[in-house]
Amino acid sequence: MSAYINYKNTKIHYTESGKGTTIVLLHGFLENTTMWQSLEQLLNSKYRVVCVDLLGHGKSDNLGYVHTMTEMAETVKTVLDFLNVRRSFFVGHSMGGYVALAFADMYPDNVKGLILLNSTARPDTEEKKLGRDRAIAVVKENHKSFIRTSIPMLFRSKCRKIHSEAIAHVKKEALKTSRQGIIAALEGMKIRLDREVLLHFGPYPSLLILGKKDPVLNYEDLIDQTTGANTEVVELENGHMSLIEDKEQAEQAILEFVKKY
Repeated sequence: MSAYINYKNTKIHYTESGKGTTIVLLHGFLENTTMWQSLEQLLNSKYRVVCVDLLGHGKSDNLGYVHTMTEMAETVKTVLDFLNVRRSFFVGHSMGGYVALAFADMYPDNVKGLILLNSTARPDTEEKKLGRDRAIAVVKENHKSFIRTSIPMLFRSKCRKIHSEAIAHVKKEALKTSRQGIIAALEGMKIRLDREVLLHFGPYPSLLILGKKDPVLNYEDLIDQTTGANTEVVELENGHMSLIEDKEQAEQAILEFVKKY
């Protein structure tokens, strides 16, 4: 089922399928609910699966010039309240992981388990913030060119040829994202909070799935933030797009985690 709710006079799109314990899937930057099709089909025979188009992405409208991770998390809460869902597993890819962390920070009692997929609990470094500013400048000039350049760089170099068809599909979906939606998300990611403490002391089980050759996130940094933490770690061989580059292993890790808890 595909539907909409209203959040602060802004249209938010979501999909829902299956019955049972709820699993909420939150996509990354330049992505939308369509990225979850394979995983959703795997899960919805035993679980209720809710996918949300985050602000300015997919079929959801823009709310302003800065979409903070907290604001995005509030839209997710509004969807779940509307669906009468109290506790859920959350799977967040990249930016979706930042949103899942923001949700878990504000509503820990509503989290049954947290899975960060190619994501980090740490905030942007000063260098990364400068990179966001440079990206915003490029987007203002030509946002479609920015998308076409950015998407292949999410993959490990040797995977770009292997997964050329998938990359073309990811680009096609990403090109549906408006200039304002891209800028608002970049501004929001740039100012997100440090939520590493949740990996250590969150009152729910958590899992980090990382790519050892991720061109976006630093492997050593991810290992460092999970050292001594109450968080399981699954290491995959390739880049930032584990659901494509290491599809079977990533899906299996998610399935095993939700089965366990």
